[in-house]
Amino acid sequence: MTRDEIYDHLAQVYLGKKKQQQKTRNSKEVSAWLFLNIIITVVIFATSFYGLTAFLAKKGDLFQKRIIYALNKGPIRIPYSLEHPYPQVKTFSLSVSDVDAAQYGYLAFSVRGAEEGTPGTIRVEVRNQRNEISSVFVDDIGLRWKSVHIPLKEFEGISDWSSVSEVQFVLESWNALKTKGILLIEDVCFSSSTKG
Repeated sequence: MTRDEIYDHLAQVYLGKKKQQQKTRNSKEVSAWLFLNIIITVVIFATSFYGLTAFLAKKGDLFQKRIIYALNKGPIRIPYSLEHPYPQVKTFSLSVSDVDAAQYGYLAFSVRGAEEGTPGTIRVEVRNQRNEISSVFVDDIGLRWKSVHIPLKEFEGISDWSSVSEVQFVLESWNALKTKGILLIEDVCFSSSTKG
């Protein structure tokens, strides 16, 4: 072998090893890069899937918790005078038709008195078609709106909630803070949520 052949052979051996090392290094870099991309993709997919399912589950809960059957569409203004010679009791009634109130947990409404006078206390009465009657008192009615959510189980005299016929708001002279004034009621509904 001549000197040039030896140099060529050494150069090929040295350069060949260097190229082989670069190929090994490049394949390791590609493997690491590919592994990293797969991990990132899995993490993004998992968080997206979790976020979407959590959102849909929460949205479903919101819909289930806010099932409402409205009994009136606008504010109700009830002027009252419980002074002599007027009757000592004033009743306002809302008819209920074709609703199974058993699927709801609460009777809800907002109430307040007006500047002319506020009753302070009212009696909320529920009747059904079996002539069962039950009532609950609502206190602390002032000049600010009060949101009321009465659990249906507090109306102990009602055994059949599938045939509710009316909801009454009763003002009585012996319970009234002012015997003459105006009562405002709105958003009367059966609700499955404690929040309006």
